[in-house]
Amino acid sequence: MSTMAVENVAVAPVDQGFWTRTRKVGAVLVALGLLGAVLFGALATDQQARFTLSEDSAGAALEINGTVGAILFGLVALAAGAAMLAGLPKRWFTLVLGVGLVGFLLSFLCWQVSAAPTGQNFMPLVNVLRGTFVLALPLIFGALAGVLCERSGVVNVAIEGQLLMGAFSGALFGSISGSVWVGLVAAAIGGAFISLLLAVFAIRYLVDQVVMGIVLNLLAVGVTGFLYERLMQTDAESYNSAPRFSNWEIPLLSDIPLLGPVLFRGNIFLYLGLLLVLVIHIALFRTRWGLRTRAVGEHPTAADTLGVKVLRLRYLNVVLAGVVAGIGGASYTLALYSFTKNMIGGKGFIALAALIFGRWSPTGALLAALFFGFADQLATYLSAINSTIPSQFLAMLPYLATILAVAGLVGRVRAPAADGKPYIKG
Repeated sequence: MSTMAVENVAVAPVDQGFWTRTRKVGAVLVALGLLGAVLFGALATDQQARFTLSEDSAGAALEINGTVGAILFGLVALAAGAAMLAGLPKRWFTLVLGVGLVGFLLSFLCWQVSAAPTGQNFMPLVNVLRGTFVLALPLIFGALAGVLCERSGVVNVAIEGQLLMGAFSGALFGSISGSVWVGLVAAAIGGAFISLLLAVFAIRYLVDQVVMGIVLNLLAVGVTGFLYERLMQTDAESYNSAPRFSNWEIPLLSDIPLLGPVLFRGNIFLYLGLLLVLVIHIALFRTRWGLRTRAVGEHPTAADTLGVKVLRLRYLNVVLAGVVAGIGGASYTLALYSFTKNMIGGKGFIALAALIFGRWSPTGALLAALFFGFADQLATYLSAINSTIPSQFLAMLPYLATILAVAGLVGRVRAPAADGKPYIKG
């Protein structure tokens, strides 16, 4: 009898009451929809909001009256929220949430684009999408580094330091050698160096992994800042003028409307980032290495009993993660900018958020990185059209999107069971 009672208690559903997570999110969407339909609709103008399929105002475009668009798309978000409040089936949650958020975003854009000064009331979608990918690239590499570590059971808070060391090493050795390829290899080694320190202290000496990650971030900031002042500032021509990777255009594919110029006229970092997402996803879920990695991240003791070298695999994956993050850091200094102190500016922590938002999956991390990259690019676009929103709030937009995504949209997620737990071989 007692066993039956325990079993009944274990399987009894938990009464969540009326305010389930779906209904809470629905209430937020209803509020956003009202904001869009009422406020954005009132602030928008009767000018056409043009979304061009090119890099400028010319060519084909999607057009809608600013006021009508702001109200219409606000009502779309409102309807999505109402559907959630009515008790939407769980399988439709993600789709309806996406529709609601896109509706709110389009309502906002109809207001902003229509209210822009004459001659600026258009959004060039090719430029916006290209900027989204460029800004998302370091996040993609950083999030992939996090996937490799955390699927192996090691928390990687040191992504910021790995990106920064990669950016610095790429700039320094690329400048000294005059070769982008030497700079790329140096960037990979720089990121791997930070990762190796994380592996040694976290795996061998059992130091708290979160604390160690923060320490390594500070170490990277200190070392690169010191060398920047002593070498790069005093002789930028010799130590901070690395050559840049040029864009590679893929024939035929680059002529595809809208997506062609975005995806097939990029530099090596764009192609390598997308390729790594595919390769790591397949390797993680379709190969023996991936099965062992996931086993080590979930139950290292069981993996050990089956002959998996737990500590060796963790060392390998953590160092490999540093290589990936280091290359991501080089996407700054070998493609876009000269090196400056602390130039990563918190992108490593946003990459960590993308990892969580993407539920520890390479493809999920890619989509999350693109979401944050779009938020960053949107702030740049709004600033360019002289938006009435204060510039300080625009600068905050990527970080607000990070908070919203991790705190509000992710819901309950489960990290690998052994993530952050040191393994001591018996």
